[in-house]
Amino acid sequence: MRKVLLIFGTRPEAVKLCPVILSLRARPHQFETRVCVTAQHREMLDQVLAAFDIEPDHDLNLMQAGQSLSQTTARTIAALEQVIAAERPDLVVVQGDTTTTFCGALAAFQQRVPVAHVEAGLRTGDILEPYPEEMHRLLTSRLASLHLAATEEGARHLRREGIPEETIAVTGQSGIDAMLHIRERLERGELPGRAWPELDPERKLLVATAHRRESFGHGIEQICDAIGQLADRRDVQVVFPVHPNPGVEAPVRERLGGHRNVVLCEPLGYVPFIDLLRRCYFVLTDSGGVQEEAPSLGKPVLVMRAKTERPEAVAAGTSLLVGADTGRIVAAARRLLEEADYYSSLARVHHPFGDGRASHRIADAIASFQAY
Repeated sequence: MRKVLLIFGTRPEAVKLCPVILSLRARPHQFETRVCVTAQHREMLDQVLAAFDIEPDHDLNLMQAGQSLSQTTARTIAALEQVIAAERPDLVVVQGDTTTTFCGALAAFQQRVPVAHVEAGLRTGDILEPYPEEMHRLLTSRLASLHLAATEEGARHLRREGIPEETIAVTGQSGIDAMLHIRERLERGELPGRAWPELDPERKLLVATAHRRESFGHGIEQICDAIGQLADRRDVQVVFPVHPNPGVEAPVRERLGGHRNVVLCEPLGYVPFIDLLRRCYFVLTDSGGVQEEAPSLGKPVLVMRAKTERPEAVAAGTSLLVGADTGRIVAAARRLLEEADYYSSLARVHHPFGDGRASHRIADAIASFQAY
């Protein structure tokens, strides 16, 4: 039996690792599965854990108000060092590109514990876009021993960087496993969505999210101005779950708080957010996870970033890269709103990131992994 310790801290990490945890726990003859959370996102993390009925074995609850990136990194590595020393796992699993991801990989490496990296190989080619996530990806790839790429594009990036072929597995995106599972339960009435009495069913519903650190300041102001212009239309309403980071919340509430066609709400739980996505007309986002989820629901995506590490949906024509630029966002959105044929060409169910079985492939790869 192999002891596997999964380390994560944010809602996106939880969304993508909870299906993996369930797959590992479904094989108790092969794996002893342990879970450690840093709570880099506290409330948003807890919502996902509850949706999948997962209780961590270690909850470090590390976040403090006003922490710098360096302070967060130092506290996270120190705390994870103790957990890894106590658990003595055969393998540590991390996901994606957060501070928790990098710290988990480094803390494991420093104790000579092999690391498996879920969603390995994402790249923009610019260490400042997104910041600091692109650097976290690069560093985690140098620390990991097993690279679980979601797509062939990710695997190609790893090969170009000299990662040995025998350590790479293309699995699909486990976040799609999670999304399809929740969507099916919503459709069967097994899970409740959220009531939205303030929404007019005669108007087109747009969903907006923004949280990227590189957009703080001028970028988030441009995004807000674009959303405000779109919401001035009589045929549109916007729901904008507002990220609690002060770099997002303050400008969003200042610029959009009084707009009659913009519903600003707290960050939604995972289940009500998937319910909202499946009901909307299209999405405006800078989120990586939403770029993956929306095409599988047939929803066009305007990606409000200069670069994306998920080019598959852009190449397929279901996502458009518009940057954090008011003019480009508004122009692209107006075309989707006003040209029915154009909208229909983007609003098609497309699965560029996975078929819903990624977590099973990840478990298979972990089972067959030969540690150093």
